[in-house]
Amino acid sequence: MRILHTSDWHFGKNLEGNSRILEQRQFIDELSMICDNENVDLIVMAGDVYDNGNPSSSAEELFYKGCKKLTDNGKRPIIIIAGNHDSPERLEAPDSLMYEHSIIVQGFPKSVTKNGDYGYYSIKDSCEGFFRIQIGDETVGVITMPYPSEKRLGEILHTDISREEEQGITYSQEVGKIFSKLEENYVDSDINIAIGHFFVAGGEEVGSERPIQLGGALAVEPSALPKKAQYIALGHLHKPQTVSGTNKRAYYSGSPIKYNKREISYKNSVNIVDLKPMSEPNVRKVELTNYKPIEEWTFECIEDAIEMCREKSEENSWVYIVINSHRTLNQSEIKEMRSLKKDIVEIFVNVSENKKEDRVENIKDKSIENQFKDFYFKEENVEPSEDIVKLFMELMEEV
Repeated sequence: MRILHTSDWHFGKNLEGNSRILEQRQFIDELSMICDNENVDLIVMAGDVYDNGNPSSSAEELFYKGCKKLTDNGKRPIIIIAGNHDSPERLEAPDSLMYEHSIIVQGFPKSVTKNGDYGYYSIKDSCEGFFRIQIGDETVGVITMPYPSEKRLGEILHTDISREEEQGITYSQEVGKIFSKLEENYVDSDINIAIGHFFVAGGEEVGSERPIQLGGALAVEPSALPKKAQYIALGHLHKPQTVSGTNKRAYYSGSPIKYNKREISYKNSVNIVDLKPMSEPNVRKVELTNYKPIEEWTFECIEDAIEMCREKSEENSWVYIVINSHRTLNQSEIKEMRSLKKDIVEIFVNVSENKKEDRVENIKDKSIENQFKDFYFKEENVEPSEDIVKLFMELMEEV
């Protein structure tokens, strides 16, 4: 059985207000090509399909059309779980239609798949958080753990342990108890995997993930992961990595796109996993194309920044510009840079301390107009245009 592990698509996510939907479409096209070239039997998507619980119509369209393409019109099943960014109810809503197209969605830790023969695959022995899927002559036992909030975990444990036992139990222990019970459903002659979306202690965050642990309180210890699972496909962390303390059985595939400038130091990838019953996984990374790189340019003068924008005007990239200067930018310089180089995300001017000291004056001696200009400069790092100042003064007259 050959499985492709991916996660953290974040469809609908933008970069400082700039849409990434084109890059996300390119990712789906490349992922589909990888599945075909690698003869993938099953796709596992470990959470965060969308960037928020109320995705845009373009994000939803990409998801549904993308799944149709990835499954090769239903010939290749894909298992999807909800992440902390997703609305579980929204993901599961069209499940009756999805089953017929080989799309299996699990929104909650207590979700139950529907047993049945769906043509290219069949599902059997399903219960809360577990099912067996048969593809051809092979059967895979699947534990699913969509983002387990404390509330959802409490709902599961409430029926299994007494209130006295519940007091004092840690989040990691709660997750571990659930996994221990679920892996009793594994059959030795099957290929056995687990899929989860949570933070495992020791994992490396890059700063762009939405926190789901507070001071480590919501971190799952590696020892709590299902011990009988041959491969554990995880989502949440955007940097691809192997989870330490799991004998190379647990992996974060990482996000397919660099969603933040803090993510530019590593390469994005998906995992190809070859599995046989009762054997260790053979895991290899397949690197993804950096469809539109995020770059950070730093200059010591404004003129150099303008010249670089001119030289790289044809490059397809997102750019953060940092200028260490003795003076601020004026509107014409900003306009020139943005006209030369499209997709400038941010221009930040770091004014020298001498210049800042020159601006320190007694506020009582300054007019409202000059106070506004200083405030605008402090917030935006550029002087306000005449139109903005005029609009502000008109508003002040109305107050």
